[in-house]
Amino acid sequence: MLDVAIIGGGPAALSAALNCRQRNKTVCVFGRSLDSSLLFAAEKVDNYLGIPEVNGEELLNQFYTHAVKKDVEFQECRVTQILNMGEHYMINAENNFIEAKAVILATGLSKSKGIAGEMEYLGKGVSYCATCDGMLYKDKKVVVVSENEEGEAEANFLADICKEVLYIPLHKTITNLKNSVGVLSAKPMAVKGTGDKLTALVTDKEEIPCDGIFFAKDTLPPDSLIYGLKTDGKNIEVDRRMATNLPFVYAAGDCTGAPYQIAKAVGEGLIAALSVVSDIDKMKKE
Repeated sequence: MLDVAIIGGGPAALSAALNCRQRNKTVCVFGRSLDSSLLFAAEKVDNYLGIPEVNGEELLNQFYTHAVKKDVEFQECRVTQILNMGEHYMINAENNFIEAKAVILATGLSKSKGIAGEMEYLGKGVSYCATCDGMLYKDKKVVVVSENEEGEAEANFLADICKEVLYIPLHKTITNLKNSVGVLSAKPMAVKGTGDKLTALVTDKEEIPCDGIFFAKDTLPPDSLIYGLKTDGKNIEVDRRMATNLPFVYAAGDCTGAPYQIAKAVGEGLIAALSVVSDIDKMKKE
């Protein structure tokens, strides 16, 4: 079991990981490739103290190299779910399940925009993980709305389970989709339902009756990753220790709100690491 699982891959995540390792905690960073970070595309960074006139890619690679030298482990993957198991947390990283005593969320800004009704029907017909929830829709009709090619694998998986699968690609090219999956060119507008039951996806062209909707997003809203996480809009609510409302769950970086600066992210990553180390050590003594 890990001491700390860190979700993300930017400056806050790398800072948190480095400082956890400095204090001899086992840690793994679960995130997408470095080039998915907003910092990676920055042409020039000139406000990070001591490292002037560097571009984002160079700075991020320096952070990453430093973390690797301190034996930080990395898994390039998309985390779809974090389950509170009571004494610890279970991380679902593309159907690899990893246990951790604590979690630091450093997911950055959520670039994916939700639609009306999406969060209202989360767990009531809306899902972000086909392999997690697909069997609930055996012999039923579902829609997959995807921002990336990974959604094709989700749709293909569901095609072997569900009565009908419709795929709405929000990305440019379809590369590997089963013939049994129907493809629609439409813009999702709202999730519709009655009471606790989802009934349809409303698009700019039509209303599609269905039993479930699976969203494959580049980045997931943090409160969809872990049940009960308190947020203020898109921002995770934290105290001065970077602790959230959930035990042994912390957050750092852009996901906690403005200002969206590298120095702020690195500092919050450090604070989150110090807090989690302190809390784990206290737990061991009790």
